[in-house]
Amino acid sequence: MVKITYIDSYGESRSVEAEEGTTVMENAIRNSIPEIVAECGGGCACATCHVYVDEAWYPLTGQPSTKEEDMLDFAYKVQPNSRLSCQIKVTPELDGLVVTTPSRQG
Repeated sequence: MVKITYIDSYGESRSVEAEEGTTVMENAIRNSIPEIVAECGGGCACATCHVYVDEAWYPLTGQPSTKEEDMLDFAYKVQPNSRLSCQIKVTPELDGLVVTTPSRQG
C-alpha cells in the first residue's frame, strides 16, 4: 500500500493507504476526502478533482497530457503544480505523496 496525504484548503491533513494502480482521485473518493468532487468519475472530462501536488512530489507524478492541460483551464486558481488527481496513477514511487485541494473545484 502507498500512503497519500490530502491537505484541504483549511490545512486539515488526512492520510490514506492507496492501492497501487488506482488513481489519487479514486482513493480520495473511497476515503471521503473533502473538496474532491470528481463529477466525471475519472474520465478527465471535468476539473473537479483538481489538486496541487507538493513541489517535492511533482516530478514523480509525470507530465500532464494535453487533454489534462486543457481541462485544467476550467480549474479554480491553477498553479504550476496543479494536476487532476484522476490522472495521477498510484505507484510505489509515490509512497508519501502530499496533495492539497483548492477551496473550490472548477
